[in-house]
Amino acid sequence: MKVAIINTTRKKYGGSIYESMISEALSSNFNVEFISAGVKSNGLLRYFEAPLVFWRLYKTKNLKNFDVAIKNFEASIFLSKKPTKNISLIHHIDSSSRSFLMKLIYDLIEKRVLKNIKNFDRVVVVSQYWKEYLNKKGIDRISIIYPPSDLNDFKFTDEELEEFKQRYNLIGKPIIYIGNCRKDKGVVESYNSLKNLEVYLVTSGDRQVKIPAINLSLKYKDYLKLLKVSSVAVCMSKFKEGWNKTVQEAMLCKTPVVGSGLGGMKELLEGGKQIICNDFGLLQDRVKYLLDNPDIRKQMGEDGYNFAKQFTIERFKNDWLNLINRINHER
Repeated sequence: MKVAIINTTRKKYGGSIYESMISEALSSNFNVEFISAGVKSNGLLRYFEAPLVFWRLYKTKNLKNFDVAIKNFEASIFLSKKPTKNISLIHHIDSSSRSFLMKLIYDLIEKRVLKNIKNFDRVVVVSQYWKEYLNKKGIDRISIIYPPSDLNDFKFTDEELEEFKQRYNLIGKPIIYIGNCRKDKGVVESYNSLKNLEVYLVTSGDRQVKIPAINLSLKYKDYLKLLKVSSVAVCMSKFKEGWNKTVQEAMLCKTPVVGSGLGGMKELLEGGKQIICNDFGLLQDRVKYLLDNPDIRKQMGEDGYNFAKQFTIERFKNDWLNLINRINHER
């Protein structure tokens, strides 16, 4: 059986990582191929490439050599012709953090996708929030397949963690991780709320917004070490998340989390007995409370780990294999 995974982004986080995990999960049983229909240019040129993106997506209507097509949100504007089975993969639907022009475009795409996926063989979402959201839009045949983690990635020695702190000069004060350095992740407001605390405020990834926090561009293993040595992880996204991989990873590091709880993140925070903070004005009090109470931090760390550890690679693989086999036998 041949499976196509059709995406529209080259970014290496969020949905694209999930799609790579699908490929790994299915490759041992099926012939899997990525089809990238997204923008290939950089800078201003990428805006002029929009008609080409539309044309690439249009061509996915005819996937004669594939039995199943797994399409991300944007790719779901077109339905591949039978006998190809169509699966729409939706992480979240929220254009509120985009520019005015991009918001107008995405609102049009959203209307088209929500109408179109009613004819898909299955829709996959990553949290209960989005299943209920789509149900209210009159869409059924929805499966929840949660983002997985490899539990072996979260094992560190004390020596490794101490070396990490020494390498980045994070010694002598608590470390507060405030998220990926992006405006829509709420790092500007988080920094302003927490800047008076005697702590290291740290962001990671490409510095897309300028704030005086320490920003570290790290390989994945070192990024997990950062979460592990942090006293608190702050995840105050300003848009409705699909799930929030950072929260999941922090919980697997046994690091307590304070998060906005928007979208699917709420299910993750509530399940792991973490703190939901829906007001930046209250963020400092929530973080200071945890810093002043190490026993509560420890208990939250254990609670978070015990919840997040259920979302394993094995479970993810079985869920996707079962889904593909099931829809392949449906008329």
